[in-house]
Amino acid sequence: MSSNKPRAILIDVIPPSLDKKIADRRIFELESLTRTYGGMVVVKIIQKKSIPDYKTFVGSGKITEIVDLAKKEKVELLVLNNILKPHQIFNIEKQVERQGIAVWDRIDMILKIFQKHATTTEAKLQIRLAGIRHMGPRIFRMGLELGQQAGGIGTRGSGETNIEVMKRHLAEQERSIKKQLEKISKTRSVHRQRRDRLGLKTVSIVGYTNAGKSSLLNALTRKGAYVADELFATLDTRVAKLYLPPSPDVGRRTSDAGRSILLSDTIGFIQDLPPQLIDAFRSTLEETVLADLILHVIDVSDPFMHEKIQEVEAILDQLGVREVPRLYVFNKIDLKKRIPRTALIKQYKSQSPVFVSALKKDGLEDLKHALAREILD
Repeated sequence: MSSNKPRAILIDVIPPSLDKKIADRRIFELESLTRTYGGMVVVKIIQKKSIPDYKTFVGSGKITEIVDLAKKEKVELLVLNNILKPHQIFNIEKQVERQGIAVWDRIDMILKIFQKHATTTEAKLQIRLAGIRHMGPRIFRMGLELGQQAGGIGTRGSGETNIEVMKRHLAEQERSIKKQLEKISKTRSVHRQRRDRLGLKTVSIVGYTNAGKSSLLNALTRKGAYVADELFATLDTRVAKLYLPPSPDVGRRTSDAGRSILLSDTIGFIQDLPPQLIDAFRSTLEETVLADLILHVIDVSDPFMHEKIQEVEAILDQLGVREVPRLYVFNKIDLKKRIPRTALIKQYKSQSPVFVSALKKDGLEDLKHALAREILD
């Protein structure tokens, strides 16, 4: 497959009752993922189906139509916006293998983007771990196919040996990666213990991917985190110290060291983020789990803002941080003419909303004072 702008067909299988607004958002997000990967979307297909087809997820008639369209459009990639079973991907691949077309599901696409953006050893290890857990069953299916061709179903042919060899190899790889990640996690734990001894409070920046988390970290601390207008632009945890301005009452009785906090920024969240990816990145997300305060960055210009808030909160619940205090930061105020501040403040009163533009550096002093009130005063 060409690495230069592969032409892609996007396919989403949804229930007939799904609201059109949600359906449009789903395919738009898959298109954004594809562009982030570096692909060119030539066709988008939304199929309404109450129950996914057991063999190919989309159904035999639809897959034939898609294959014919792929040939006509000289497509190199089919991306399904769902999580498919190994045999479903395998059955679709068999129909397009002669055309050299790759078939990915949603997890495949996200993993490919993760691979593109990983820079640290830890992020690369976590992606390898997630890949093993996702690809393992598919590899076993390939081994089974080889076995059936070589010795027939139920016989102890070369295919069965292949499966056992694959299982053993992947299990060894997974154990090795886990050991390396444990070492990195222990090092991070030592760093946290040192921070605790110094009395430094920690704030974890979270949010939907592309909400402006890294931009905010840069604006507050000049950390120099990579920023791009694409999904999952950064994967690695970055920690930076931030000095908070003294308040009139507290400043006289608190040392300069006591006014410093640590900000950590990590992977962005996304709709239907697969559980195995959350598990793979759990060591990185420890910074969020063990934070004194969660700073939830929200793109106030996003038409799906409220839905994305709920999705981020659902993932935080999965991580077990429901009780950690929140501070909501409505970012990108420069992109929206009319912001319903009063309504948002009322709706999210318990999260102490603050309105900023990380790009224009507007509202940052208000945010610093809010952080001081929440975590120090």
